[in-house]
Amino acid sequence: MLLKNNQTLLFIGDSITDCGRTRPLGMSNNGLGEGYVKLAQSLFAANHPDTPLRILNTGIGGNRVTDLYARWDTDVMELLPDWLSIKIGINDVWRQFDNPTDPSPVTIEIYEKTYRKLLDKTRTQLSGLVLISPFFLETNQSDPMRQQMNAYGAVVKQLAGAFDAIFVDVQAAFDKYLKVMPTQTLCSDRVHPNQTGHLIIAQALFNALGGVWKM
Repeated sequence: MLLKNNQTLLFIGDSITDCGRTRPLGMSNNGLGEGYVKLAQSLFAANHPDTPLRILNTGIGGNRVTDLYARWDTDVMELLPDWLSIKIGINDVWRQFDNPTDPSPVTIEIYEKTYRKLLDKTRTQLSGLVLISPFFLETNQSDPMRQQMNAYGAVVKQLAGAFDAIFVDVQAAFDKYLKVMPTQTLCSDRVHPNQTGHLIIAQALFNALGGVWKM
């Protein structure tokens, strides 16, 4: 596994990261929320009990990358993580569809510029960085929101390469599942996954970080 004994892994993002975590800070073991962060912590603990980790969660529902920028110092920098996982982008795209009159949309240009500023500020202070792709649980590639989400995901992949980060393509992981099962088995709104969906994210993250299945 890429993480070392007693390192701190901080997760930041939107509602899918938040998932009911405690305030002001979600911490292992009971404050991480009920989503992929908690499931990832359980996977690490069960398979690598010889590598204890400190897991933190500062996800906030509804956040876009501009919201992360506004709270970055308190919710990332001051917590001094060894590893940082970022999952942001769904609301940046979604708000352009469910609120087309938004006076301040996070266009793909703003998304890339703001995300890059965060990484410029943070990367040299980290032992490791994980960038999780935004996703939309829609198999129709011509769907406008799916096309837009793919474009934002491509930005994240490009940034991962530029900043020596691990890219976790959860859109691809969901697409694999959706080849044989309908979206309704994961969620009703094509955005907020149930526990099966959160487990897909957690497994993809665990594998990307070099986790070894020992159970």
